[in-house]
Amino acid sequence: MTKFHLRCFGALLICCLLSTIGFAQANAPTGSLSPSDTVRAFYKAMRERHFREGFAMSIYKPALDGLNPEEFAELQPDFEKMAATVPATVEISGEQISGEFATVFVKDTEADKGGAAVPVALLRMNSAWIIGNKEDQEIVSKAGKRFFFEARIETHQNDVMDLLRRLMVVQLAYSQQHNGVFADLPTLISVGLMPKDIEGTESTGYRFHISLAPDAKSYLAGAEPARYGRSGRLSFSIDQTGNIKSQDIAGLPLK
Repeated sequence: MTKFHLRCFGALLICCLLSTIGFAQANAPTGSLSPSDTVRAFYKAMRERHFREGFAMSIYKPALDGLNPEEFAELQPDFEKMAATVPATVEISGEQISGEFATVFVKDTEADKGGAAVPVALLRMNSAWIIGNKEDQEIVSKAGKRFFFEARIETHQNDVMDLLRRLMVVQLAYSQQHNGVFADLPTLISVGLMPKDIEGTESTGYRFHISLAPDAKSYLAGAEPARYGRSGRLSFSIDQTGNIKSQDIAGLPLK
């Protein structure tokens, strides 16, 4: 399930890197749209922040249908980040239809004029084309409204691992330039070795901290989910040896 969430969420981000044109096609009844028109309408809805309308044209509809207003509001920043990356224009170079399945070939005309088109898979359900493939549609349907939260948790936890690996490298570089002593988190941020947003939890979903030994020649860094079960489940730690540990202990710090 972990690999699926990352792959599926990544595919969704790729889709949301693209845009669309055509008000008439976007506003046509879903059942009357061709695969290419469905892709155009989906990208247009995402670009214009009509998330419910956009996801309704994809395999992610079951993941949104069960959300109450509070849960949808919680996920809104994630959807906004997707929409913010959507360029102005794309080119659809063709489509292939085989029974209940289709592929539409799309290219971002501004970012990559000479690159290959990206294939977008669709399947037909209830006489309408929707974005996605059959295998992933079944998994999303089974997960229901938990899907986006699980995808966000997996993304955050992988980001934390990357940040802790980066922390190990910058601490080593810092100590080599400061007589073997390590730095606390505010210092690493102030000298530009760690990103400033690590001070908060909005972008990472985690609280980061560094504890230095009295002589500052060893350290223990940790990260815990800001909202256990929502922004993450695993707690993490790393020391100057580069030993990274992680465990689900209900959001508490690792000893």
